[in-house]
Parts: sequence; C-alpha cells; structure tokens
Amino acid sequence: MTANPMWGDDWDDVRRLWLLDPEVAHCNHGSFGAVPGPVLAAQDEFRVRMATNPMRWFDRELPGLMAEARAVVAGFIGAGPEEAAFVSNVSAGVSAIAQSLALQAGDEVLSSDHIYGAVSSALDRLCARTGAARVVADIPVECSDDEIVALFAHHCSGRTRLVVADQVTSATARRFPIEDLIRVAHHAGAAILVDGAHAPGMLNLEVPVLGADFWVGNLHKWACAPAGTGVLWVAPAWREQMCSLVVSWGEADGFPISFERVGTDDLSAWLAAPSSLHLLGSLGWDRVRAHNEALVCWAQAMVAEAIGTPPGELRHDQGVSMAIVPLPTGLVNTPEEARLLKNHMANLGVEMAVVCWHGRGTIRLSAYVYNQPSDYERLAIGTRGFLAERGKWGHS
Repeated sequence: MTANPMWGDDWDDVRRLWLLDPEVAHCNHGSFGAVPGPVLAAQDEFRVRMATNPMRWFDRELPGLMAEARAVVAGFIGAGPEEAAFVSNVSAGVSAIAQSLALQAGDEVLSSDHIYGAVSSALDRLCARTGAARVVADIPVECSDDEIVALFAHHCSGRTRLVVADQVTSATARRFPIEDLIRVAHHAGAAILVDGAHAPGMLNLEVPVLGADFWVGNLHKWACAPAGTGVLWVAPAWREQMCSLVVSWGEADGFPISFERVGTDDLSAWLAAPSSLHLLGSLGWDRVRAHNEALVCWAQAMVAEAIGTPPGELRHDQGVSMAIVPLPTGLVNTPEEARLLKNHMANLGVEMAVVCWHGRGTIRLSAYVYNQPSDYERLAIGTRGFLAERGKWGHS
C-alpha cells in the first residue's frame, strides 16, 4: 500500500469526533451516515431547552430558531431561505411532491432502473392514485453520460409529465449528468425531480442553478447531520401548490413554513444541522471531499484485486465518495445471498453494503474521514474468505 497524506496520521483527531465503535470497520457511510459527537451534543442542548420550558420553546423560541437553521441549510445548497424546507429525508420530500402533483390517466412518469426503492414505491403510489403510467429506462451501469441522456430522451414522450433522476445513484454509485437530463425533461414539456439523496456534503451544490423543478437531498448522509434531516428545494413556479405531508398550524403560511410548523414535534435534529455543517466546514469541505474520494478509489482497486474482480469491470465517477466492486459471477446472485454476505461480515466486525444489481452481487464501498485503509483491508480479507467457501460449496 502506498502512503497517502490524505488519510495519514493527521486525521486521527478528526476520527475521534465520531462515537463509532472502534472495534468495527464502518464501510457503509452511504446508507445512514454517522453523526459526530459535538453535533449530537448540540442536538441534546435543544432537547433540554424544550424539556425545561415547553411553552416558551414551542410558542416563542422554536419559530425563530427554525428560520435561522433553514437559512443556514438553504445557503449550504446555494438557495435562499424561502426556497427550501426541512423534511425528514428524501422519501418524505418525494412523497410531499407526489401528493402535490395533479396527474391524470394517460400521463407518464419516467425514471431509470437505478431509482432508489422507496422513491420507486412513491411513484407507484402516485400512478395508482392518478392513473398515470410508470415508464422505466433501463440504463446499463457501464453507460457513458451521453448514452444516459440518450436513453432518457428516448423514453420521453408527449405524455411524459414527470421525470425522476438521481444525482448520485444509490445502488450503483453512478453520477448522472443532471444538467443534461433537466434539459431533456423540459424539452419534452415535463417537470423533473432530482433525487439528491447523496449530494449534500459529497458534492459542491448550487441547486437553483441546476434548473430542476424539484430537488431533495439528505443531510444525515454526507453532511453528517442527525438522523431524520433532509432538505427539499422547489422552483418558484411550483411553491404555491406544494403541500406538506402533515396538515397543521403552518398550513396557511404555505411552503416552506407549513413543513416545519407541525405541532408538538421534536425538531432538534433539524436545528442541529447547522452545527454539523459548521464542524465539517471547519475541516475544509474540499479537503474532506478529496480525502473521501481518494480513499474510496484506493479501496475499490484493492478490494477488487483481493476478490478477483477484473479491473475492466470497475468504474468510478468524479466527485463520488462511493464505488462499486462487482462480486465474481455466480457466487452471490440474489438479495438473500447478498444478505448472507453482509451478515457474515457484520459478525467479523465489518459493516458494509451488498447489493444484488440485475442478478449480480456487488459491494458498494463508502469512504468518510473517520475511515482508514485498514477498514477496507478487513473487508477484503473477510469477503475473500466468504467467497472461497461459497466456491467450495458449488453455488452457481
């Protein structure tokens, strides 16, 4: 292994900011994120304030604090405070968008086969409610950006009303050419929803500049905010018809206030999000992103060599802190077998993501500043042993 200063000893103090179990190799930041200790402490401070005087908190303090937190988070994605609303996660944001759209029978909703499962379910419900039809573009993982754009364009029709595209795909770690896909959707006369679940913190964002109609991202992943923290951005033409999932005291105020005035709820996770942005910003966002991308690229090549994945099957998109390593053909073919590998590795003290993509098992590696090369070396050794045993058993 070649030494690299991006993950050298100078990161030791940074790693200690997280409360993660040091006996475990945490190689799946992309699924749930991880919250630094100081951010949890900030969240706890808000909870104590709520507990010590609920009347003061909900009636006099919370509205102003929410406005301040929303302004910080909106600024982080390049937006103004009136353009963005807090949501609990991307699934909640997509659900709010879906219930706000007035589709009808004969309309079409287009996505790719890389779509996240929960988002796909939300689109299924939207189509069942309105009579619209789902259209899914099959996009091979090895496609170039131009090919991705061409496939989306091919599946657009005069009936397409909504296009849903991932900024960074979950299952395959592909970075889609979002700006081009937005132009394709608008050329077809359709609105476009960008699933930016992995974008905040991983990518440098100027969301309004993209030109999408809707964009929603998670802050609990690569921005390391507390669980249950996401942000929804809506273009001006759509804001008046946006409905929050919960009808409560903010209803008359409309977007974005209606999304945060939801009665007696614990919004401390949202209030603590600026603490996370400040903490990571103090480390230097460019430095954090460079560390994560460099480490995951190294890990991808190392794990692939260890388990026998040909280099020609590897790809990595610029700026992405995740990478896919396909497993040898025939050894992990189903979601059930993928779970066997994941559980086996958990028993060895390695947390990792294993996906069965179109009948082929893949490892999705994530890298964050608390990770180090030894985490992925443990992953490689354990995975190689598991695959060797399955080969002996004759699974195919």
